[in-house]
Amino acid sequence: MASVWDSVIGQSHAVDLLRQLVDGPVHGYLLIGPEGCGKEEAARALAAHIVTGSDDAMNQTAQSILRGTFIDVHEVRREGASISSEQAEDIVALASRSPVEADRVVVIMHDVHFMADTAIVRLLKTFEEPSQQVTFVLLTDAIVPELVTVASRCVNVNFGELAVEHIVAALVAEGIDPTTAEGIAAGSRGSLQLARLLARDPEYASRRNAFARVPHELDGSGHRVATLVSDLLARIEAAAAPLEEIFEREKEALQARIKISGERGSGKKDLEDSQKRRLRKHKTDELRSGLAVIAGVYRDAMSHAHNAHRISEFARAVDDIHRTMGRLALNAYEDLLLQALFLRLPVVRQADFVG
Repeated sequence: MASVWDSVIGQSHAVDLLRQLVDGPVHGYLLIGPEGCGKEEAARALAAHIVTGSDDAMNQTAQSILRGTFIDVHEVRREGASISSEQAEDIVALASRSPVEADRVVVIMHDVHFMADTAIVRLLKTFEEPSQQVTFVLLTDAIVPELVTVASRCVNVNFGELAVEHIVAALVAEGIDPTTAEGIAAGSRGSLQLARLLARDPEYASRRNAFARVPHELDGSGHRVATLVSDLLARIEAAAAPLEEIFEREKEALQARIKISGERGSGKKDLEDSQKRRLRKHKTDELRSGLAVIAGVYRDAMSHAHNAHRISEFARAVDDIHRTMGRLALNAYEDLLLQALFLRLPVVRQADFVG
């Protein structure tokens, strides 16, 4: 029998714990783990199991919950940079509703590590004393200090970063060539979601090679730096094509729901904001991944260089690259950030590998 938990890959410890918890459901669960680790799939599987009382994935209600279309399971995503106090008011109202088709309401809240202090204060009482008919499933990348109080009110379930072998197995099962799957998994940073996007990206290997060539193609001139940065950013822009296809399908699904239930409360703006954030994050992640490739070239050069001065130069370059990676999320002008970095980086020559 197909199980609602089948979609959660490589997280057997977390799934086993959640299966046990379903037998005696509590009012709040906090699923903790890096993005793409499977906690979103686990949240929907948990909601399906709680609502239907079974892990049968063939159940019509369960299928609707797994698709995110069941009326009594609400998924809440931040509307701006954080979950604001105004959005918290809406969540409180949501939690006070009586179920329409099921015996209970499940509220899945994404990105609670981006919850404003005022929102936490507003929601704390609701988390502590929810209606008997409401279950909260909260998703967070980590327990930041502001979330400690919330975490203490919930059952905490930890998800680890997905192992490369689990990502490879999932991609191969989906029809990806094993060698290609291994390369993609190595660059996916433990995220099956990112790996699936990369699997649909025929230019993935070419893009990684373009980043790897940067230390060899620098010549200290601004013109060469501008050319390299322009080429890399164009490649990253093109890499968003698979994500844009997903966005189009989401818009079509939303339009179909609007035809049935009307425009009011459709979540159209929420979807648009969500897509903008996901696109921005995808591009930032691509840049981080590419910079990590460049840092790898300098580390390799350090291990082969026979000149102490050059080794020191390469070590400083690695530190500089990692500092730049940390600034990406805070800087909207990636081109200027990359140009400034590339102007500081030393060129890696064939002579550095002699001796």
